[in-house]
Amino acid sequence: MSYYHRLGQIPRKRHTQFRQPDGSLYSEQLVGTLGFHGVSSLLYHRHAPTQIKCVGEPRPYGAKLLKDRPLQPEHLRTLARTSTGGDYLAARQTILGNADVTMSICNPTERRMSYYYKNALADEVIFVHEGRGELWSQLGKVQFEPGDYVVVPRTVIHQLHFAEGPVRLLIIESFSPVETCRRYRNHFGQLLEHSPYCERDIRPPGELILDETAEGDYLLQVKKEGYLHQLTYAHSPFDVVGWDGYFYPYAFSIHDFEPITGRLHQPPPVHQTFEGHNYVICSFVPRLFDYHPLAIPAPYNHSNVDSDEVLYYVAGNFMSRRGVDLASFTWHPSGIPHGPHPGTVEASLGKKKTHELAVMVDTFRPLYLTETAVQYIDPRYPMSWNPDFVPDPPRSADMMD
Repeated sequence: MSYYHRLGQIPRKRHTQFRQPDGSLYSEQLVGTLGFHGVSSLLYHRHAPTQIKCVGEPRPYGAKLLKDRPLQPEHLRTLARTSTGGDYLAARQTILGNADVTMSICNPTERRMSYYYKNALADEVIFVHEGRGELWSQLGKVQFEPGDYVVVPRTVIHQLHFAEGPVRLLIIESFSPVETCRRYRNHFGQLLEHSPYCERDIRPPGELILDETAEGDYLLQVKKEGYLHQLTYAHSPFDVVGWDGYFYPYAFSIHDFEPITGRLHQPPPVHQTFEGHNYVICSFVPRLFDYHPLAIPAPYNHSNVDSDEVLYYVAGNFMSRRGVDLASFTWHPSGIPHGPHPGTVEASLGKKKTHELAVMVDTFRPLYLTETAVQYIDPRYPMSWNPDFVPDPPRSADMMD
């Protein structure tokens, strides 16, 4: 959960007269979630944010889930797909999903969005695998670079502006608010001393967008219930002169996550970074291995009978897996056990540290592949725990010893 932040000009008291230089009132807008019970921010616009000029035809926008596939572990190799489309929305390809959360890849080629975007029903967590740039919103600019999680709460109108160079994103769409872990917060909401990150690591918007003042045609695409709705407004949604509150987009770097280690193997919850309803997001980062003299650094086999486990591989060598690429997904569904590949347990003995970097999403309701995901499936992966299995070599030097 974000902390209190303010930016720009605001009046001393909420819901009181706040006048522009010409004597007209600034227009207040409360943005937030969960009605009037969740976190919110109060924005002050030059123009009313309700002036719709025209409404276009909605466009279908969504993925079809496949619910009739066999129960088996999956490996999805997306590394070779350097581009998935043109702009930020066209380039999204949803890979896995359920009613609580979806996971998509997005490798756009266009640097700037010519429209504004709002997700009306879901928070979005954008993990920046490659690329850098800025997220622009009503609440200001947030810079991002490789390794950043950019958290965009629902209803926040935004654009992404990318610098030159390749862009590779993992986008996690959450149909409940994305929050920091409850066990890391006190009852005031402050992150505690044993948390693997703190408020200093969270980067809120740092600069408002003050030059979009002219009347014109400002297209906003709103994602809701499987459609992109087309609304054209008379003024820019970024015509905000100031705001304050707890509700805003922010960035947090995976490199600022401080790992929790112990004498014996630590369970996956120590890697937890964010949580939502029926799922968690975890960060696997470089860390020291277990330091008991007889410790086994590789994870033990386990049956998470009420949890699906998805790993997205960012960099380094993940010591419990063989033949896994950079930008791969592995998905181990609930109902069958999973664990380290043959030979990796013995190979882990005596190792002192790991340089792996990965994002994990654990869901507590079953996930489903999408039609789009089928093209990335590695058909040999379900049999890769057999002792005589020879894995394909990783396609990236970053994933090799």
